[in-house]
Amino acid sequence: MAKLRPGRTCRTPNSQAWARFSRSKPRKNFVRALPHTSIQIFDMGKDIPEYDLRIILAPEEPIQLRSNALEAARLVAHKYLEASIPEGFYMKLMVYPHNVIREHKMAVGAGADRVSRGMSEAYGRPVSVAARIRPRQPVFLVKTRRANREVAVSALRRASAKLSGIYKIREAA
Repeated sequence: MAKLRPGRTCRTPNSQAWARFSRSKPRKNFVRALPHTSIQIFDMGKDIPEYDLRIILAPEEPIQLRSNALEAARLVAHKYLEASIPEGFYMKLMVYPHNVIREHKMAVGAGADRVSRGMSEAYGRPVSVAARIRPRQPVFLVKTRRANREVAVSALRRASAKLSGIYKIREAA
């Protein structure tokens, strides 16, 4: 099985977005086969009106995050919140990975020059999907009570450690 390339290879959104996929008009597709997203769940916990605190995690710069990085961050934050304040929080992943990431796989090793086609037809094949995120756009939202503020901030800090880029944790209005 091939290894996944490091996140630094695709974290800057400097290329054109490539996300055209339609089930209803398959001939208009730019993407023939859409890679699956790694994200399993977007809403966690109980959303009740008694929560009086909303905390968000947002990047300071434009960034592109793959779905497996978002899923890892979601898992670590949810696990910490569930262990610390079970039934006392609501967490939501606010972005969806639409952008398709292409990769031109090159053969390596002995005899690769006879097997590989080099840069001819180097458009690449779809390998994963990513979310393009603007500065200060919320990635995660946590609702809880004011007494659990430190737990929620700590959970989002743990989630930001799994994501590339610089993030701010702040209270939402």
